[in-house]
Amino acid sequence: MQSQNRIFDDLAKVAGGALGALSSLRQEVEGMVRERVERFMADNNMVPREEFEAVKAMAAEARLQQEKLAARVDALEAQLAAKKP
Repeated sequence: MQSQNRIFDDLAKVAGGALGALSSLRQEVEGMVRERVERFMADNNMVPREEFEAVKAMAAEARLQQEKLAARVDALEAQLAAKKP
């Protein structure tokens, strides 16, 4: 009976070691994949999503300001045209 307990203990230790090894292997593979993807993105002039969204918001704000300024110029031109004899 006691030898069976040792066998189970040994099997548990082996299984625990295997799980630890698989966990570290998984982390290493994830790191390698992440590195490859980042290198691919850099080589193809791609940007992270956060940067894209920030530039997109800046462009939208610039467009809004440009539309406001265009409307203001139109109004000023109309005023100027009304003052001419």
